[in-house]
Amino acid sequence: MRRLGAHWLLLLLLAVAVPVLGATQHEVEEALTCQCGCGLTVHSCNHLNCGSGEPMKKEIAERLARGESKDIILAAFSSKYGEKVLSSPTFSGFNWFAWVTPFAAVLIGASILTLAIRRKVRAPASAPVAPSVTPTGDTERRERLRRELDDDDRE
Repeated sequence: MRRLGAHWLLLLLLAVAVPVLGATQHEVEEALTCQCGCGLTVHSCNHLNCGSGEPMKKEIAERLARGESKDIILAAFSSKYGEKVLSSPTFSGFNWFAWVTPFAAVLIGASILTLAIRRKVRAPASAPVAPSVTPTGDTERRERLRRELDDDDRE
């Protein structure tokens, strides 16, 4: 039982300690877009000896070694290259629109599709209805046909 308590205490300490640790090189590189034109993050850029990605990686490593936080590093790169260097848009200014638009489009599309399906399911069938033949109508027709045939036979 003591071991179980010690394990839980260790897990709790680790859970508290992880956010205290600084950002890793990988996290910062993934938050920045390489400026060579590949469209990938600095970490994912697959150009050998990339003229943009390699200096950025070096600068990130230097800044992390000085103890700068991820937010400070991202702000420095953003002021140097503009907001386009960030791999995801910020929530400030008009950029919130970039975050909201895809979700709104899916929600609106799903709503329209749901309404269309409901209307289609609830709508009565518009197929033409065949006239029903009543036994009396059938008998009347047979009688009329018999009379006409009899009349034809007499002539």
